[in-house]
Amino acid sequence: MSRVDLKIEGAIAHLLVSNPTKLNALTPDMLAQLIAHCDALDVNPDVRVVLISGDHPKAFCVGADIAAWAKLPPARFARSWVRGGHRIFDRLARLSKPTIAVLNGHAFGGGLELATACDIRVMAPKARIALPEAQVGVVPGWSGTQRLQRLIPEGIMKEMALFGRQLSAERAHQIGFVSEVADDPMSVALDMAASAAKLSPRATEISKNMIHAGAGEDSAAMIEAIGGGLIATSDDKSEGVDAFLEKRSPDFSGK
Repeated sequence: MSRVDLKIEGAIAHLLVSNPTKLNALTPDMLAQLIAHCDALDVNPDVRVVLISGDHPKAFCVGADIAAWAKLPPARFARSWVRGGHRIFDRLARLSKPTIAVLNGHAFGGGLELATACDIRVMAPKARIALPEAQVGVVPGWSGTQRLQRLIPEGIMKEMALFGRQLSAERAHQIGFVSEVADDPMSVALDMAASAAKLSPRATEISKNMIHAGAGEDSAAMIEAIGGGLIATSDDKSEGVDAFLEKRSPDFSGK
């Protein structure tokens, strides 16, 4: 059965992409579970860090399940499958918690886009990344030509998307897409998560918003989130709300 499982241990949440008979290819049900988990994690104050890994020794995720979209009419493919998946990956990218993709195996197509939506990536030495969509006559649709381009050089992206080349873990590390290559990437990710869990959650959340705003990751929402958090601490906000509820004119102090 294909699914995305959520397990929480203390301050660390673990999302497990599981469709092992298809190398963890993503189905519509799995995408729906992923966004539901993101919504739940964002409002859980106990969770400080989120890990994402794949339930297969050779694959993190090899992309979208072709059987799920192959027969869709063109309009539905564009509106539902592509735009829907993009919305879900955007939701993951904007999670308020730090996220780590644990590339225990290959990350192809939508699987690479899933890893790209995380904050950092740790990769096994034999794992590879690729954008193989042109092999089946389609193009990257879940931010592969957008978010990924902000993380790796344009020429290398063209190698994958236009020439079908796969990148090794070593090369992915050399270009900065992967933070670390390790025989046991989960162990490294857990160490990173344990360190992050000791930091101020508000500081890491606001730092993430600032970095995303600078990088163009939904900058309008990130800027307003920072501004909203700042104004929420003010005396003026408290006075304005109290005055409204008490049906009187506010007496703002500017503090």
